[in-house]
Amino acid sequence: MNYWIFKSEPDEFGIDHLAAAKGQTTRWDGIRNYQARNNMRDLVALGDRVLFYHSSCKRIGIAGSMEVVKAAYPDPAQFDPESKYFDAKASEDDPRWFCVDVRLLEKFPEVIATKTLKADPVTAELSIFRQGRLSIAPVSAEQWQAVQRLQAGLQGR
Repeated sequence: MNYWIFKSEPDEFGIDHLAAAKGQTTRWDGIRNYQARNNMRDLVALGDRVLFYHSSCKRIGIAGSMEVVKAAYPDPAQFDPESKYFDAKASEDDPRWFCVDVRLLEKFPEVIATKTLKADPVTAELSIFRQGRLSIAPVSAEQWQAVQRLQAGLQGR
């Protein structure tokens, strides 16, 4: 099993959207960065664990965790001319963009703020702090455990 961090703007799609989805499961789509796409297409696998990171909002940070319940498949939005994610260069025979399905594992009672993450020596090294525009990025097992520790600490206050 691998660990990941997926970033999303909560106004577009936040953890509350996932919590309200049927079966608390949805397609994670709309990825239009090639490195993030390559991570999703080639490396994200069924059963992997994912941290849900809210960005570009008032409470930036990790809002919860998810599990990948369907491995990468072509993002259907790339073929839909009505979608903002339409890509005229994509075809059914040669898709350019991929998505996965995720299921909510846990919505944290409180977002673990970026400030808190950067203050911890393990989570300060999260790849999203080095490569901020990357919306699908790997997380080490040690970083995953550190996030769980930080989250437990917030609950214990």
